[in-house]
Amino acid sequence: MPTPATARHQGAAALRTVRELWGELLLAIESPPADVWPPRQLAHHLRPADDEPLVERAPLVLREHPAPLNLDALDAGLAVEHALFDLADTLAAAVQRAPLDDPRRWTFRSPTDPGSRAHGLHWAALWVEGRLLDEDTEPELLLDGTLAAAPYLPLPEHLLHEAHRVALAAESRLLRALGLDVRTVPVPERPCPWCTGELTLHTDPDEPPRVTCSTGPSCTAPVPRDHLGRRTWEWHALPALVVALDAAQQRASASQAA
Repeated sequence: MPTPATARHQGAAALRTVRELWGELLLAIESPPADVWPPRQLAHHLRPADDEPLVERAPLVLREHPAPLNLDALDAGLAVEHALFDLADTLAAAVQRAPLDDPRRWTFRSPTDPGSRAHGLHWAALWVEGRLLDEDTEPELLLDGTLAAAPYLPLPEHLLHEAHRVALAAESRLLRALGLDVRTVPVPERPCPWCTGELTLHTDPDEPPRVTCSTGPSCTAPVPRDHLGRRTWEWHALPALVVALDAAQQRASASQAA
């Protein structure tokens, strides 16, 4: 079990990842399951220049997806949303002392009102992060000079570890749905344009994706080698690799048609 300080840091970092990638997940629900290649992180670089900006196309909530094209992404979104909403309910029941008119307050749902759930996943993740970091747990000075009770109590250690567990599980589920978790997979039907060796995509949530060639030092690709001697396309070189692979595929198609 991590120390309380580690649980706070890791839990808050996981919640930030969920917030930052939530729009990507919502867009993934609108699209058929993505192929391994090209990496999802290259989507913004490879979109046509006149395509709409991501922020203008991303719907804000799951209920705006009446006809999902990617059921795995939808299931992941619903699971993450449900987990964080329920976690917020649990934490609020234990530590919330904010008055009813305080905008920082987490409002429970009722049979006729969704409460704070109506604000969506982003707000729930921010609110839970605040509890993880023990924000707003000190008495506050009012305009008349008096002290008001703190809106929240510090999070008990058992709830801190529960919040840490749920946050990391939500992050992991979202990363898997987007193909951004730790994995090593072959680039399908796309041999190296320089030596026809097998290309492998390496992804990690903490690092940009990279691609390696199985041929080794004898490959003539104009990129550095890694510690195993493989030609390696780091993040900045991946757009050039996409162009080279597309050109090689076009040449192969033209040759077959001739």
